[in-house]
Amino acid sequence: MNKTVHTLDFEKILRILKDTEDKYVFEKVNLIPKEDDLLDKLQRYVNYGQVNRKAVLGIDIYKYSSYEEFAQTLVPCMFKLLFRETIDMCFKNHAFLFQKYTKAEFEENFISTGDGGYVMFDNPLHALLFACNFAIVLRTYNSFHLYPKLRKIVGGASIRYAITYDKLYYFDKSHYGRAIINNARILSKDTLNRCIIDQNVYDWFTLNIDGMENLQLITIDDIANIYEIQGSYDTQVLDEHEDAIFGHNVSRTTGIINSDVLKIGEIHSKETSLSVYNIHLQIVSRWKRSDTERTITVSLGNLNTSSLV
Repeated sequence: MNKTVHTLDFEKILRILKDTEDKYVFEKVNLIPKEDDLLDKLQRYVNYGQVNRKAVLGIDIYKYSSYEEFAQTLVPCMFKLLFRETIDMCFKNHAFLFQKYTKAEFEENFISTGDGGYVMFDNPLHALLFACNFAIVLRTYNSFHLYPKLRKIVGGASIRYAITYDKLYYFDKSHYGRAIINNARILSKDTLNRCIIDQNVYDWFTLNIDGMENLQLITIDDIANIYEIQGSYDTQVLDEHEDAIFGHNVSRTTGIINSDVLKIGEIHSKETSLSVYNIHLQIVSRWKRSDTERTITVSLGNLNTSSLV
């Protein structure tokens, strides 16, 4: 994924600065210089119009500060275990849709905040699927099926999610841009364990699948015909690896069985307004380990839209 993110090089920007102006300027009279020549060079180099839109999934452990001191020290480790398990599930259960990602890229591009972090994706569908799988992994942890002894020591976890879709660029071994800035602002405003999306994510799903409400009705064949996916993904992968959420036929026994989207309104943060929506999905997942098979139904987000705007 990182290969398609617009990249800015510090040394090239520094060279433009050195070629255009002196590092220090001390005169008897201070004057504000004309910047047109430098501005022109920087605009041509940055080429902001070519900066790609990418999806960002923000994950945050709800009420992290309420954990006991010893448990707090283990929360980052617990989160990393859940994160890695989610990556493995995405490759196993969604081989077709995640064929352009690698485990190394996931971990290298992840921006950690200790009690969560930000994950980068090519489009909102990938971000949403990752969130769904994270919710499933989280349920197996909370219900003492995944690292049960660690679960007893640390305690359960509740997660809030945010998905944004906007400009993203790569600079000095990290990602920056409005997609991350807006995501952080949404998470900072949320005081519950919800899944909030911005207007751009809502519009992407409206354009490509006629709305997020259709997530419970579309098939993997419908997804394969999305413009961004059609022709650039190897559909032969589906011959060997079925998708665990989107089948070839609509099912009410596995995958997304319910999808609710609720308009929240405008949230205001640091003089910026963001149009946001609250989403709630119910996902049925079948787990088979050794001779035991379980059906687990989980929710991503909830239906509470209060106390955000």
